[in-house]
Amino acid sequence: MNNLQRVLKSNAGMGALVLRVPIGIILAAHGSQKLFGWFGGYGLSGTGQWMASIGLEPGYLMALLAGSAEFFGGLALVAGLLTRLAAITIAFAMLVAILSVHIGNGLFISNNGYEYALTLLVAGLALGIQGAGKYSADTWIVEKLKANEDKTHHIKNVA
Repeated sequence: MNNLQRVLKSNAGMGALVLRVPIGIILAAHGSQKLFGWFGGYGLSGTGQWMASIGLEPGYLMALLAGSAEFFGGLALVAGLLTRLAAITIAFAMLVAILSVHIGNGLFISNNGYEYALTLLVAGLALGIQGAGKYSADTWIVEKLKANEDKTHHIKNVA
C-alpha cells in the first residue's frame, strides 16, 4: 500500500457519508457566498474588506483562502474526494473563524458565538480522523489502485 492509499483508505461506514454530505453542502454554500457573492454573500471584494476590517490582512487573500477552503473543501466532502485533506483544511478555517470572530461573543450563535463554527470544526476533525467511508471517491480510488497493484504483481509472478 502506497502513501496515497494510506491517506485515502477508510474503514468508516455509512456514518461518514451521512456526516460529510450535508456538511459539505453547507460549507460549499458558505464558500460560494465569499467567493462569488451567491446566496446573499458579498463576494471576494466585500468579504475581503470585512476581513481586513477585523485584522485579517490582506483581506482579499484571506477571503480567497477562507472561501476556497469552504467551497472546494465542501465539494470535496460531498464527493468524498481527498476527504482527510479537505476536512482538516476546513477544521483549520473554522478554528481561525472561532478565534478571530466568534470567541469573544460566547458560545451561542444568537450572539454571533462560536457554537456553529465549533460544530463544523469538530465535524472536520472527525472526518479527518475516520476518512470518507465506504461510499466515496476516495474508496473507489483505493480500490482501483489496489486492483492495479494486484495485476502488476500477478504479471511479475507469471513472468
